[in-house]
Amino acid sequence: MTVTRRSLLVGGAGLAAGAILARAGRAEAASPTTLTIDTRQIDVNGKPATRYRVFQPDGTMGLTLNEGDAFFVHLENKLDVPTDVHWHGMTEPWRQDGVPYVSGDPVPAGGTADYLFPATPTGTRWMHSHFGLQEQNLLAAPLIIRETAAIESGLQEVVMFLEDFSWTPPEEIFANLRAAKPDMAPEGDNKGLDLDDVIYDAFLANERTLEDPDIVDVEANAEVRLRIINASTSSNFWINLGDHQGTLVAVDGNPVEPLRVRRVPLAVAQRADVLVRVPGGAPLPVLALAEGRAMQTGVILRPAGAEVSKIPTRTGAETPRVTLEQELNLVPKVPLSRKPADRVVPVDLTGKMMGYIWNMPIHGLVGMPAQAARGERVELAFENTTGMSHPMHLHGHVFQVVEIDGKRINGAIRDTILVTPKTKVTVAFEADNPGLWAFHCHNLYHMAAGMFSTLAYRGFA
Repeated sequence: MTVTRRSLLVGGAGLAAGAILARAGRAEAASPTTLTIDTRQIDVNGKPATRYRVFQPDGTMGLTLNEGDAFFVHLENKLDVPTDVHWHGMTEPWRQDGVPYVSGDPVPAGGTADYLFPATPTGTRWMHSHFGLQEQNLLAAPLIIRETAAIESGLQEVVMFLEDFSWTPPEEIFANLRAAKPDMAPEGDNKGLDLDDVIYDAFLANERTLEDPDIVDVEANAEVRLRIINASTSSNFWINLGDHQGTLVAVDGNPVEPLRVRRVPLAVAQRADVLVRVPGGAPLPVLALAEGRAMQTGVILRPAGAEVSKIPTRTGAETPRVTLEQELNLVPKVPLSRKPADRVVPVDLTGKMMGYIWNMPIHGLVGMPAQAARGERVELAFENTTGMSHPMHLHGHVFQVVEIDGKRINGAIRDTILVTPKTKVTVAFEADNPGLWAFHCHNLYHMAAGMFSTLAYRGFA
């Protein structure tokens, strides 16, 4: 067995590890959950495709824990290449964050790594590779920390895991994006390319298209909790309940005041928990419409005896841009305390389609980290100067959306916020998790092209 740096860190944690397990009620005979990274074959519109997966020994994709559990995982890399897994939305110690060469070394081919930390915060999270472009090859899976209130509600839970799929290798996709095109506008504001710069062959929900959708049996007239995860690499969606109305109760795993919805915008890496009541006698399609495309995917909730009709993968018109309109209506159940920022960090989102170059200068300087000191209230002030949207994610923390285009709001608690074109968005967080944290656009190709930085705590080592 290959022992990685993280294995040594956890293995040598001794008393700290024992304390974590004791708090989780697993001090005696505790053993980790094994997650294996390997390949699997899926069917995409009748054609087989070999892609990555993260699974447990019984075949379960990803991991589900309950509030109060320890996150105790033994990761096995059975690929013939290095990899790493980031626990998206968790507030883990930074050395266990799964970002190669930032939080530690990658997990080598055939190697293992161990992780142990409190499974916080609760809610709908997810996991994905942070090594190269592996995420495009579907190296991602759900990570759910079930809230005590959700468990006690007795509601059936349905995970809807969204991914974008291409038959073209991700390295070739990236190379094509970076190749100059004669008809390309210098700053990339030409029609079409500001919405969907990667033309995908299919969109998946739970590894299926609507040609052969995931059909979930549910009780007629019962309420269901949908945990919807946008695990795509560069595709935003509108979640569409059709004529049915649901109740949005959490975003990015964090509770919000209930909001009645028929449509929910969902940017790359964001999540939404929606309560829906499934009518008796008829199925309820939960559809995800891809921004800028006339394509959709989804799952079908089927009460007993209901007949499921064919739903096309193509729609009648291109889906409009995902906006921040609904963001203005989200109110957190537990907001940050009201106090002024100790530090405001300006982050410009810049780039151009010619050459496919993207950056995020901090304090006007490309390549510089954001800084914080433990105990500070920090605001990240994003200004998007480009014609494309950027889903911005900060590792190891949650933040509150506090301003959109100059309007101060008591916005949602998130870990990923979409900054739409020519828009300013400010988020605030408590600097309470010292380390060196990845901080980036979650569009995989924007990140690979330069929209990646770090948050560095002063004196954390």
